Amino acid sequence: SRSALDRASSEKDRTTATVNAARHAVEAARYALSEARNTLQHYVNAQQNQKPDKQQNLLVHSPIDGAILSIASKSESAVIAGQRLMEIGDTQALEVEVEVLSVDAVAIHPGMATEFKRWGGEQVLHGRVRIVEPTGFTKVSALGVEEQRVRVIVDFTSPHHQWQRLGDGYRVDTRFILWQQEDVLQVPSNALFRDGDGWGVFVIDSEHTAQIRPVTPGKRSGLSAQIVEGLQEGELVISHPGEEVKAGVQVELSPKN
Repeated sequence: SRSALDRASSEKDRTTATVNAARHAVEAARYALSEARNTLQHYVNAQQNQKPDKQQNLLVHSPIDGAILSIASKSESAVIAGQRLMEIGDTQALEVEVEVLSVDAVAIHPGMATEFKRWGGEQVLHGRVRIVEPTGFTKVSALGVEEQRVRVIVDFTSPHHQWQRLGDGYRVDTRFILWQQEDVLQVPSNALFRDGDGWGVFVIDSEHTAQIRPVTPGKRSGLSAQIVEGLQEGELVISHPGEEVKAGVQVELSPKN
């Protein structure tokens, strides 16, 4: 089934990420061993030369192939063990960090499909959720409201050549695909209104008269709503019906732009 395939695909992605993390840990350990040997050799040489050359350089090797993202200190100075010198990253292995409201994060799960828009390119990029962090944090919004947010880590699934112009710290708009289905009958959300204990819409009949039609809505987004029962494809509905719109009222269709 489709759901079983999605679970298997998600499990494969998580296993692949675990394997990659283990490989990176091995490379980090090798790098640490190499640096320890390098430091030890430098100390031995200094001990053997009672008057060490002040111009002698200590080579510090990068643990990965990548690009320098930032330099902690650009001026010459003494450093101590463990002090950060620079940040190096592999720009071909970017991940997207999304801050979402905690009430929305509960509906997001690893393996969920995502889309990236307004990132600078024309095409929509695709990704998949890898981690939903288990802890939230408080952040003050632009309106001065304290909000509880959760970080969600998303990996790109689009080919690298499509997003190679993105870099560290770039901004993207992320949309999480909470639900999807083919051939969904939908109307603008602003066409729905409460009709007794249910929902209704104003439908325009063949005589350009508004008629109330009870409907059963399904899934909703901010702009549109799925209609499970009550409407047929191609029927005209009224958006933003005001108080002057009532059953039997004659309406006039506005020309399309």
